[in-house]
Amino acid sequence: MTSYVMGLRGLIGNRLLLLPSVAAVIHDHAGNLLLQERASGEGWSLPAGAIEPGETPQEAVIREVSEETGLVVLPASILGVFGGRDFRYVYPNGHQVEYVVTLFRCQVLKDGGAWQDAETRSLRYFARDEMPSLALPYPYSALFA
Repeated sequence: MTSYVMGLRGLIGNRLLLLPSVAAVIHDHAGNLLLQERASGEGWSLPAGAIEPGETPQEAVIREVSEETGLVVLPASILGVFGGRDFRYVYPNGHQVEYVVTLFRCQVLKDGGAWQDAETRSLRYFARDEMPSLALPYPYSALFA
């Protein structure tokens, strides 16, 4: 959790927080989708995270992907912007969020090495018909466009 979000949590506690965020759609050469298994036991998700104050969404997705996967990416296009009740989530610690997510299709420029983020347990590419459940209901039409 960023210091900015931690500061807000200090003011509002577990109440609902609207959070501008980004997520990355990254495919391998066979069209499989990269997912991140969360170390917290929350399951699988896209590489994603909150936009920091003063940061553009493009900068945020580059930073988040690097931290969570070790990959250096170029955000190639916006696949959609998602939010609303379906994008509400309650973390195991009780923190409530409603994400407004800009979903980017990203091109891998290079493998920067291992991920740096303690949030990541593992990374894996999944075929469309092998996808695990995700915490947020991104439409498959956007994930496998």
